[in-house]
Amino acid sequence: MLRGVRRRTALTVLVSLTASMLAACGSGSEAGGDLTAEPVTLRFTWWGADDRHKRTQQVIDMFQKKHPNITIKGEFKEWNGYWDSLATTMAANDAPDIMQMDELYIASYSERGALLDLNEAKKHLDTANFDQKALATGAVDGKQYGLPVGLGMYSIMVNTDLLAKYDIPVPDDTKWSWDDLKKIGDQVSKAGGGQVFGVQSPGINDTAGLSIRARQQGKSLFDQQGKVVLPPEIATQYWQYILDLSKTGVAAPPSVTIEKASAGLNQSATATNTAAFGLWWNTQLTALTAASGAKLKLLRLPGETQGQKPGAYYKPSMFWSVSARSKHPAEAAAFVSFLANDEEAAKILLTERGVPANLKIREAIAGQLKETDKAAKEYLDTVPVSDPPRITPNGASTLDAILKRHTEDVLFGRTTPDAAAASFIKEVQSEVDAAK
Repeated sequence: MLRGVRRRTALTVLVSLTASMLAACGSGSEAGGDLTAEPVTLRFTWWGADDRHKRTQQVIDMFQKKHPNITIKGEFKEWNGYWDSLATTMAANDAPDIMQMDELYIASYSERGALLDLNEAKKHLDTANFDQKALATGAVDGKQYGLPVGLGMYSIMVNTDLLAKYDIPVPDDTKWSWDDLKKIGDQVSKAGGGQVFGVQSPGINDTAGLSIRARQQGKSLFDQQGKVVLPPEIATQYWQYILDLSKTGVAAPPSVTIEKASAGLNQSATATNTAAFGLWWNTQLTALTAASGAKLKLLRLPGETQGQKPGAYYKPSMFWSVSARSKHPAEAAAFVSFLANDEEAAKILLTERGVPANLKIREAIAGQLKETDKAAKEYLDTVPVSDPPRITPNGASTLDAILKRHTEDVLFGRTTPDAAAASFIKEVQSEVDAAK
């Protein structure tokens, strides 16, 4: 999903306006206290579509039956209006008690004192069944500002129907390389005769792909202080690979690539059966299978066995976070714990917000999952991962848009991979510096 530069800029400005006030007025000291028996009303906000709203309201009703003195007031919006609304309420000192939080923004809010350190609420928030690598995705400087709701992992999705049609075997994903992907993609493109291509071109919404390339070589996009430390040569190699896919016909021409990327998931090359291989999050398997009507299979990322360490990592679909200004942080934490740990609630929510990060809950709902969701769960359970990258630093929430623009410039010949690498690193660092 594309995030607009204008929305991020508005978010940064509005949160900045309340920075000192939020830091000074947090109520985290109460998070470890006893739950009150007095009537309490908590506001809970999330983004999503109708199915998410209905499921979430059912879970709210369940919680209220178990805690009759606590009323949960739901506030939900589409993604486009969610962040402006959240920033506005923050600026007005009227933030919701519990909120759905995204990885791109959690640093911006937490570093300005807007979010409660959930470690202070351990008395009411059980995280015993969460993998430490999963918990680390919501931590900043040792403080837990977000509890991961669902987890995803980057993968290669292959259309096995297309491979069977062209009599091309599915590659061994336990040892294949990026060059192997290019070679088998070339076989598909030649067999497809200009109608089907081997690889859906990455790079348009592919920050994770660039990060994984760096991680496989023992590097990263950012250091722990939030400075851009991506080596220019890795970025150059990344864009050269994408350019080579396009020039050799392994991927579609740039104009087709940009058009499909802008049209959304259902019009992607994977969904329209016009590319055999594509980089996707494992949790998108169900939606892409439904859109394509084809047999799709999850493969491990190329280059994992050749690299210094696995590039794969857990990506939170979203987090549960609590406002630092909540007047009832203990009760808010108890509700978050219910969302994360209650098995009956999980059987309603299922994988709507991703494959559950809670390991016990993940197993509890396994029998209710569709085959594609089971495959996504199995991928998450079995593919090796390394520690997650540093949370996107404050100011870098425009990362996807910057990457997309540079990729388009490379594909259309407006710049070279070398120049794109240098410009990308400089621009992202400038955004981070400007936010300090």
